[in-house]
Amino acid sequence: MIGRRRLDTHILALEELGATVSYDRIFEFQADGLRGAEILLDEASVTATENIVMAAVTAKGKTTIRNAASEPHVQDLCQLLNGLGAQIEDVGSNTLHITGVPRLHGGEFTIGSDYLEVVSFAGAAAITHGEVRIRKAAVRHLEMISQAFRRLGVAWQVEGDDLWVGSGQSLVIVPDLDGGIPEIKTNVWPAYPTDLISIGITVATQAAGSVLFHDWMYSGRMYFTDKLVSMGARIILCDPYRCLVQGPTQLYSEKLESPDIRAGMALLLAALAAKGSSTIRNISQIDRGYENVESKLRALGARIERVSE
Repeated sequence: MIGRRRLDTHILALEELGATVSYDRIFEFQADGLRGAEILLDEASVTATENIVMAAVTAKGKTTIRNAASEPHVQDLCQLLNGLGAQIEDVGSNTLHITGVPRLHGGEFTIGSDYLEVVSFAGAAAITHGEVRIRKAAVRHLEMISQAFRRLGVAWQVEGDDLWVGSGQSLVIVPDLDGGIPEIKTNVWPAYPTDLISIGITVATQAAGSVLFHDWMYSGRMYFTDKLVSMGARIILCDPYRCLVQGPTQLYSEKLESPDIRAGMALLLAALAAKGSSTIRNISQIDRGYENVESKLRALGARIERVSE
């Protein structure tokens, strides 16, 4: 789902490229031909960046996208398009330079690892005191995330392009230099991503100490924390954007409902660490971001099954 502000960003950018956009309960887009333009995004939206890139690669002339998103999947898209004949420069930066080409041709491309899934499984190992090796984990994308997880007492090892999470994690919150409560705050890539706040919060429930999570990017991100509280976690919801977690606490089984992709996976991690058997409904949300998640977890020793009600 695209938020209203991101939708406005899309429309303005496509209009800059020469499209005509009208709305009467449905959107209609028309263009006799797109032309290159100088585009400054009002926020580094992944979806807006991707759509503008796809429109610009065959537009006439040159396009510059400033304040572009630079997440790994945006980079993958750009590299795919370049392999098909597009001319996109400065891939991975926040300013993309695109020279339009008349047409694209066929090609082959290998999709990179999903860093969100990689870190979710790393969190699953940490929260259950288990261990896991994740092969081809695209570890070059995980530097900032690893810094945040070290604040939670979780340190993984990099072996080539594999990520190894051992069973001897300290799970002790590292305080600020003055002994203050540390803050894990989201920001645009390559900073700590909003989509991993839910996983971080769940891991923090099992770490000794207090930590503040601050996600200014997604206003509904914290609203799943009441479900963790019902399982025994000590979490104070400060406002829609911040929560304070104090751990460790024993989690107990609960009947839960997945509110969104990332919160659903976070609740699944909590259920793995909890005493007793938990039930999670609305798992289609989890399926949107994690393919065959129960099979992968069973292969790691989890007792989990998908049932129909």
